[in-house]
Amino acid sequence: MDNSITFKDIKKGNYSSIYRLIYQNEKLSKQEIANQLHLSLPTVTQNLVRLEKEKLIEKSGQFESSVGRRAAAYAICPQARISIGVEIQKRTVQILALDLRGHAFQQERLTMDYFNEDRYYKELSQAVKSFISSLDVTEEQVLGIGFAVQGLTSNDGKKITYGKILISTGLDIEVFSQYLPYPCVFLHDAKCAATTELWVRNDIGDAVYLSIGPHLGGAIIINDQIYMGKEGHSGTVEHMTINPDGPSCYCGKRGCMETYSSVNALLEEGEALDVFFQMVRSKNPAYVERWNCFLDQLAFSINNIHLVLNREFILGGHISPYLMDEDIEFLHDKINDKSAFPSNESFIHISRSPANGVPIGAAIPFIQSFLNGI
Repeated sequence: MDNSITFKDIKKGNYSSIYRLIYQNEKLSKQEIANQLHLSLPTVTQNLVRLEKEKLIEKSGQFESSVGRRAAAYAICPQARISIGVEIQKRTVQILALDLRGHAFQQERLTMDYFNEDRYYKELSQAVKSFISSLDVTEEQVLGIGFAVQGLTSNDGKKITYGKILISTGLDIEVFSQYLPYPCVFLHDAKCAATTELWVRNDIGDAVYLSIGPHLGGAIIINDQIYMGKEGHSGTVEHMTINPDGPSCYCGKRGCMETYSSVNALLEEGEALDVFFQMVRSKNPAYVERWNCFLDQLAFSINNIHLVLNREFILGGHISPYLMDEDIEFLHDKINDKSAFPSNESFIHISRSPANGVPIGAAIPFIQSFLNGI
């Protein structure tokens, strides 16, 4: 096998390195690029011309100079390529557009009741199409569409492998891709939330991500990647049995972590999350007791998972904006009471990703593969 690097490979390598360097910095001059990459000015110039022609970068003002001409500053064009994230829920759909920096620059929320019928998929596809046409982008700029669903998906994103909350098991991405001229994939919503977390903080490495929304979802992060496992259900701690005689779960079993550590388990019928936390923070005894019971139960489950995976934990989902340092301290104390290995090291953190982390995370993989492949 010939392992020699061809002239073509070197040219491609220079092109990629220059784009990535500009991407990592806000703005750079030609000379700075040449210095940092140890390339000749003619090589840098040639690649900058090509990148500009392909509309991947642009001249963005000039650098101040005390002597001679001021150097042109180069920056990436964030909207040279975009990706679309769609979060499907029971009564609503959120659609957003993400640029190459991972910034959601346009979004809309639609009221649409989910039905597992062709008319629904057709109508949603039309809504996505008209959303894209409002963006002032060409078809070539759109990298793909990620559909975040409340269900497990195959590793290639083409099929729902487990869906009992909303979307049904066995559904094929063809229901959307037949109407849309872009690559389409299904993604598990909890994994999407974890993907956004990885994007906004580059210090995770390994962690267990718990998305506590109306339902509970989990994801395991190893080496800054979401670990799917052999059949794609690694991290689904929501169906770990906490109590075999506990409440019924939507999966058909009893006493899953879902039935103790989800927002549905915390709130009573018709109760709102913000009202619940107003009562907790104003020290209403009944609410404080309910919250402490919830945290105690969560500590029980986290301790069990932590014994198997001795890693950091990140708490995200709908509950994360309401969490305070005192809640995290309470969890640590409760875990230390229960653990065979009490620790003074804090290992539970509150999510840093934005409220629309799920649809953002559905769009990120297309951005990542573009940046990795350039």
